[in-house]
Amino acid sequence: MTSASDLVVDEGKIKKAVQSGLPLTITTYTLPKEIEMYIVQVIEAFLKHMGQLKLKDYVTYCVQELVVNAKKANTKRIYFIERGLDINNDDEYEEGMECFKKETLGNINHYLQMQKEKGLYIKIILQLKRNTIIVEIRNNVIATKTEQLRIHDKMARSRQLDNLENAFTQVFDDSEGAGFGLVILVLMLRKMGLDDEAFSIKTTEDSTVARIAIPLDNATTENISVLSEKIVASIENLPQFPENILRIQKLISDPSSDMPSIARQISIDPALTADLLKMVNSAQYMLSKKVDSISEAVKMIGLKGIRNLLYSYGTQKLLGDDTSEKKKLWEHSHKTAFYAYNLVKNFKNDPNLLDDVYVCGILHDIGKIIFFSIHPYLLDKIKDFCAEKNLPASTFEDVSAGMNHAELGALVSEKWKFPDGLVAAIRYHHDPENAPENYKNLVETVYLANILCEYENGNISFDQIESEPLKTFGLSNQRQVDTLLDRLASGYERETNY
Repeated sequence: MTSASDLVVDEGKIKKAVQSGLPLTITTYTLPKEIEMYIVQVIEAFLKHMGQLKLKDYVTYCVQELVVNAKKANTKRIYFIERGLDINNDDEYEEGMECFKKETLGNINHYLQMQKEKGLYIKIILQLKRNTIIVEIRNNVIATKTEQLRIHDKMARSRQLDNLENAFTQVFDDSEGAGFGLVILVLMLRKMGLDDEAFSIKTTEDSTVARIAIPLDNATTENISVLSEKIVASIENLPQFPENILRIQKLISDPSSDMPSIARQISIDPALTADLLKMVNSAQYMLSKKVDSISEAVKMIGLKGIRNLLYSYGTQKLLGDDTSEKKKLWEHSHKTAFYAYNLVKNFKNDPNLLDDVYVCGILHDIGKIIFFSIHPYLLDKIKDFCAEKNLPASTFEDVSAGMNHAELGALVSEKWKFPDGLVAAIRYHHDPENAPENYKNLVETVYLANILCEYENGNISFDQIESEPLKTFGLSNQRQVDTLLDRLASGYERETNY
């Protein structure tokens, strides 16, 4: 748990998280007053940087209610253990709940200390995902069937109510201590214009997750969308892929083409030839001897590998690395690609996934790179466009800093007719749970590689990494992730010094 002296809201970190789609996480075991106040301050800063301060009171209430419920659920586990009762037995559950509230309130510090010793935490997660504010409250105990039934009953009955007076007279239930609060929460979400799908409580293998999904208001979403479309339209003013790459792409797509003709066409471009030989001779192919022949390299990498190389090579040549910002982004992209490739090679051994994941890693942040590639006179035009359409200055600032970069990159990659899997990896690399099912493995791999880079750089903590992609790779704790990251980082250093 963060100590009281460390509880200073980092505005810069929160702003970056909003603009880059990274999660903000607060973890606590005992929920002291200092943490409660800190949570409110973080929510306010988080919403402010999205221009959504009008939601502050609603979101704050919902988070406070769900956090307190999670804390009670953890306390309940300790109480049942101490009384020797089985919380999953219906009769023993009823017996325990008869005195739970009275006995725990009279000795709450003892139970909170026991929660901490048992490692029962409460985790608050705030994240902007594709124009939707995601609020999650997690605690690492699994709701019993009885608890789930009572929660769903409260939620179902609350949907039939239209005001707090009716809620108070019809739903209040003091035995659990949380029923009335959930009803108010549902009514508040309804006041925000959200439907029943916006709020859910579910269990995973080891935790209970309460989740609220709040779409950005129409005006903000439309502003971001309009500006992104304007930027994509300006891509028409960027040069097309180099002519030689287009010829090679046509050859690859022509069933009558053979490997020697493709190798000859690649050899015409010295830079492409050098890149192909460098790729084949890199650590990822683990060759026993160095390959100097472009014909041999083409045979080794295969048609799919060449096609992927052309996407990454062509995009990098097109967008360049002529500024310090773009250079840093490309360096991050190459590291992400290396990590993604080695995650697949070491954990999945799927040849099809191995063929695609490297190029997806290289191009996942193309939306950010594109913004830095727009000529200055076009940026001026875009700023004039914002003024003409009365778009807030903050919208331009947020998009230029990376907000909506995944969607922007996906729109451009669709324009350049990239394969569907590559488009999906670009669009969902911060949002793997919503990726199309047939590209789930690809997107999860790129997500994990990218987030490991952010973790390595100290931009996020371990508890900000989504659990499902970690489980996909058999990772369950920070020690395992740290060990893996040490291996990946060492491999990447050898690769770059090759």
